[in-house]
Amino acid sequence: MSPVLRTMEAAMSLLQTLLELEQRLLAQATRIDAEAISQLIDDDFTEFGASGAVWCKADVVESLPDQVFVQRTITEFAVKPISADTALVTYRCLTDDNTTLRSSIWRQRAGRWQMVFHQGTFVL
Repeated sequence: MSPVLRTMEAAMSLLQTLLELEQRLLAQATRIDAEAISQLIDDDFTEFGASGAVWCKADVVESLPDQVFVQRTITEFAVKPISADTALVTYRCLTDDNTTLRSSIWRQRAGRWQMVFHQGTFVL
């Protein structure tokens, strides 16, 4: 296999992996499972929410019982590698009521990807 094809294959694999992880974070089964959320977000996690609130991992895990599940759909998903073990993902997140632009930074450690940063911004 040529180096170009190998690079393209690696890029597609990374895109598929991170898309699956983002979708898992939005899934109802994950949104009610503190252990599942804890596995997907890093201990150093920070989120700038669309509401303007700032969240850390403990905030996210503690708020799970209070959350009302909202079905979300990801479109326009893109991945930009930042380093060998870090990537930026961007996408639109659609619900029945609104659209947000989302960005996340994912870091791979010990063979496992975890989200370290997330931001959502409402589209007006």
